[in-house]
Order: sequence, then structure tokens, then C-alpha cells
Amino acid sequence: MKIQKFTFNPFQENTYLLYDETCEAAIVDPGCYNKNEQQQLVDFIDRNNLKPKLLLNTHAHIDHIFGNRFIAEKYNLELHLHPDDRTTLEAGERSALVYGLDYDPSPEGTQELKEGEFIAFGNTQLEIIHVPGHAPGHVVFYHKAKKRIIGGDVLFKGSIGRTDLPGGNHEQLLANIRQKLFTLDDDILVYTGHGEETTIGVEKRTNPFF
Repeated sequence: MKIQKFTFNPFQENTYLLYDETCEAAIVDPGCYNKNEQQQLVDFIDRNNLKPKLLLNTHAHIDHIFGNRFIAEKYNLELHLHPDDRTTLEAGERSALVYGLDYDPSPEGTQELKEGEFIAFGNTQLEIIHVPGHAPGHVVFYHKAKKRIIGGDVLFKGSIGRTDLPGGNHEQLLANIRQKLFTLDDDILVYTGHGEETTIGVEKRTNPFF
């Protein structure tokens, strides 16, 4: 599995394009906010002859869903989302108004992501791990063979996701990181929703929240 990162929108959110030797691909948290950002993503897909098969949200905060409708319509994809984050998704229009930003409402999350199940494209399988605390339905996608996690806003380099938004729970987030992520191998690389990548081991040793 290969991973291409794009940093989009006023929140500097990381959008990930996952693909393998079959050229099938998954688009995770499309935060593309304007036509230029949408074109960056499409151009990479076209240049590499990729075939998007999955539209995935780690969670549904506004910065991670700006491009949901564009991607869904462009590639005829249904949105995969954990059911506990449907309320967060429905709040997208209200959130956009608060920040004074344009927003083309996301399609509904018609395909459910569930803890412990796997989702696949091409020859790639991703395990779904439910890690609420930043958002009620927040999940991460774990590729065991390559030791990679697409982590959204759960764990950052030297930090954790904020917990002061609706549905956030600080103690729950800390407990879930300890129980579900810090029990994994130290050399697993975490691709974060904002900022640089990090590893499980580095965060266990140095993250000030732990």
C-alpha cells in the first residue's frame, strides 16, 4: 500500500489517498475546499491511473468533509462513516456557518464502519479501530502488514485531538489511545489529520498528555 498526503483547506487538514499495485484506491477525509484543491487530488489520481473505490471518513468534523460531496459525485462512491458520527456529519452546515466558510453538504454516511471489521480495496485490507473521544464515531484505519495507521485527529506528534467540541470527551480519548493504540507495536507509523507523521513508540515515550 502506498500513501499520498495532501494538505487542504484553511484548517491545514491532511487528506490521504491510499492505493496499491492494482491501482485501486481509497480516499480518506477529503478536505479539498476549493476547485484548485479538488483538481490537485484529481490530477494525482489521473496521472497514476488510479481507480477510487472507497470514500472513508475517520470522523465528520467540517475540515475533514469539505470534499465529501465532490468525491462522491466525481467517482460515484458512497460515504463510509461510523454510525456514531452521523450527528457530527449532520452538523456540517452549522459548523461552516460558524466559521464563515462555504460548504457543499456531504452525502449521508450510508456505509457503516464498525470496530474490528476490515475494509478492502485492491489487495489491501484495513482494520477499523473505533477510538472515540475527539468525536463519538472516530475511527482509525490500521494496515498491519505495512505498520501504518491513518489516524485522523486522535493522536498527533506531541499532542492529541481536541476534546472541547460537541461529543468530545478528554478522559475517554486518553483511555482509548492507551488501550487501543499504545498496545500496538512501537514502530507503527501514524499518519495524522494535521501536521507531521509520528510513531506509536515516540508518542508513548514523549507525548506530554501521557
